[in-house]
Amino acid sequence: MILILLGIFIAFITIILFFIVAVMFIISCIKKKPFPKKSFIAMLIGVVLVASIYVYKVYFYTFDTIDKTYMQDGPGPVLSPDEAYSVSAYFEPYGGAAGGVNVWVELTNRRNDNSKKIIYYSDANDNIQLDWVDENTLFITNAGPYNNSVKLDVEAEIYHDRGLACRSWLMKEEYERCYQK
Repeated sequence: MILILLGIFIAFITIILFFIVAVMFIISCIKKKPFPKKSFIAMLIGVVLVASIYVYKVYFYTFDTIDKTYMQDGPGPVLSPDEAYSVSAYFEPYGGAAGGVNVWVELTNRRNDNSKKIIYYSDANDNIQLDWVDENTLFITNAGPYNNSVKLDVEAEIYHDRGLACRSWLMKEEYERCYQK
């Protein structure tokens, strides 16, 4: 959250600097004076910083960035038919009375030292049901306002409704297929 606020602040300053540099450029052309290089360099630094924050937020996403401050337990744990896996859903309310609920599903591999990974994340939904189709396939019914239901092979697939996990360079090794809304 702090990174987003910093990015917004830097973008605001960069836009102001852009207008100042544009006015100074016009004045320097009219009066035949040299162009103010310091203002131009400051504006370019702002553009680079805003672009860097954008690239970081989009291409370096991990599920570790989920805000779990007000996490609530959802359905689960639900065991797979062969009891090799269990899944649990968790909710994160946001925005107060007019807000919504984020939901994520965490898979526990009971054969592999109870290792855990998030396989599903959806924004603004709180009506979720977890049903195993077979030993490795989970059907997640999300009947919230956006109906983000999906069938996942828990060993090879993940879902992120906005696609951040699908675009993340850091998460490419964690799945074979990634789905998004």
